[in-house]
Amino acid sequence: MKSIVSAAVAVTVCGSIAFADGHVDRTGWPESFTVGTASQGGTYFAYGSGWANLVAEELGLTGGGEVTGGPMQNMALVHTGEAQFGMTTMGPAAESLQGTNPIAPGLQMTNACAMFPMYQTPFSVTALSSSGITSIADIPDGARIGFGPAGSTSDTYFPRMMEELGVNFERRNGGWSDLGGQLQDGLLDVIAFAAGVPVPAVSQLEVQTDVNIIEFTEDEQAQILAAFPVADFSIAADTYTTLEADARSVSMWNFAIANCDLPASFVKAAVEVVMSDNERMVNIHRAARSTLPENWDKNGVLMWHPGAAEWFTENAGADIPADMIFGG
Repeated sequence: MKSIVSAAVAVTVCGSIAFADGHVDRTGWPESFTVGTASQGGTYFAYGSGWANLVAEELGLTGGGEVTGGPMQNMALVHTGEAQFGMTTMGPAAESLQGTNPIAPGLQMTNACAMFPMYQTPFSVTALSSSGITSIADIPDGARIGFGPAGSTSDTYFPRMMEELGVNFERRNGGWSDLGGQLQDGLLDVIAFAAGVPVPAVSQLEVQTDVNIIEFTEDEQAQILAAFPVADFSIAADTYTTLEADARSVSMWNFAIANCDLPASFVKAAVEVVMSDNERMVNIHRAARSTLPENWDKNGVLMWHPGAAEWFTENAGADIPADMIFGG
């Protein structure tokens, strides 16, 4: 099992803050926690470190985001308890439950529970304008494509999507910031992102050079929808300065996850911090515009943590079946 890479962000807060005044049962709460995110330069790292720091501050604990390999590794880390919290997409979550997670083949990671809905991960393709690549069909034979960290949602699904669309490529892996630099230096032809938008690495590229953000054609989108567990999605024109119109894409839902053995009161309190003030979350990352209570129903894969299920039942009118609640 891979261990978590060194801490990226951590905060320690003591004092008179909400949840730390004795009104909440804190029996069994950990003194500190970590949130498994992904590589720096990606949405998971920015979003995850942000909500980790927010929860740590509000609950009076030490906590923060950790750099990881992304959703597949986060499922493994949360299942084993090496990380208390993490973030995953529905595809990698389903594979992990089935025992086909490449981090630990054969291990059914059933001790990672749904915590709260985050946002949809669009799949998008970026190339330098100087490359002349303006469509999937333009990607040259044998193109060097960066698919993100090994085992990430992007690396798990985007190569399969490219193959489905008949693209022949050389597969490259790395953190999003590194891949952005390689694209700019001419070491890659294309980057295939699966990340909440705006992707920090793409926004940075836009500042430094001219890029093309490549959408799927209607036929390509239909082909992908038929072959993979994704939904149709449009990347709004105002997401990037490069876009002049909405860009056709597909997406996969992301959920925060919690180790199923954590105290219900702790998880419920953490969910309350995140879900009770959407404006505060959007200030952390614009992708949090979808981090809304009514999106609880986008989870059809993971068992719910009892504390999270209680919060959504009480505050979002959620009707979560007992057999979808861990220990229920």
